[in-house]
Amino acid sequence: MASSFSSSMRGGRGRKFKSEINVVPYIDVMLVLLIIFMVMPSANDPSVVDLPSAERSTKPPSDYVQVVIKPNGALSIGVKGKGEEAPETAPNRDALVKKLRAIHSDHPDYPVLIAGDKESKYDDVIQLISEAKKMGINRVGLSTK
Repeated sequence: MASSFSSSMRGGRGRKFKSEINVVPYIDVMLVLLIIFMVMPSANDPSVVDLPSAERSTKPPSDYVQVVIKPNGALSIGVKGKGEEAPETAPNRDALVKKLRAIHSDHPDYPVLIAGDKESKYDDVIQLISEAKKMGINRVGLSTK
């Protein structure tokens, strides 16, 4: 009896272990996660500008020029108030500045309100404020919730 025990310990007819990892369950889990992450962003509405929140300092003016900066870099400009114009989209910042210059020449007393999304680049908003100040627009503000 002792001899059969010692022969099996030395590598006689013992069980061999499989040293492979079964990856099929991991692939199933990864595919489910991939589908979840692909479906989730489609719930957001890209036309909505998510403005940052702040304390209300003053009531906004009744007539103003509104510039909208979306997180994907899309720009639009329009006049709000008495002479309301439908917002026009601008392909780049230079085209937006030209439209702002034209609107400012038509309505020199209107302030400019910039509605920059929370996710938009800080540099885009600052550059736009700088361009408006160079044009001689003294009243430039940021739109918040």
